[in-house]
Amino acid sequence: MADTNPALDTPTDLNSNKVRSVADALNGTLADCFALYLKTKNFHWHVSGPHFRDYHLMLDEQATQILAITDIIAERVRKTGGTTLRSIGDIARRQQLTDDDRDFVAPGEMLTILRDDNLKLVESMRAAREAAEAAGDTATSSLADEWIDQAEERAWFLFEAGRRS
Repeated sequence: MADTNPALDTPTDLNSNKVRSVADALNGTLADCFALYLKTKNFHWHVSGPHFRDYHLMLDEQATQILAITDIIAERVRKTGGTTLRSIGDIARRQQLTDDDRDFVAPGEMLTILRDDNLKLVESMRAAREAAEAAGDTATSSLADEWIDQAEERAWFLFEAGRRS
């Protein structure tokens, strides 16, 4: 993949045009991961009510899981010759998930918002996986399967925790 700085060129046997579409898809997913990580931490810090401990711990675990895949995604972009996110502004330009800057969000609404955002992230990850498969990038495709499974599990936990009896 041709980069503006030859020092960042990474050798790969993948078609540069197809890899570019994979990098774009992964960078969008990465931006959404950072947005979702911060939103999850925001809700973790501000959750209240009778289920405080359970929600607080669950959201912290989920945020940790989301943050853990960010480096893997960014390094995958670099391994295939692409460049990745460089700033908060770059994240803001690429993210599809919306921020939530409200002073107060009810705990049940927090769970619903995060559930829906994780399901949107699944869509983004599936698109990245499809781009990887079209490019013959089996490594990215395989990694995306695990990321999708994790996001689906987070959505499931958020759904179940938010059920009303």
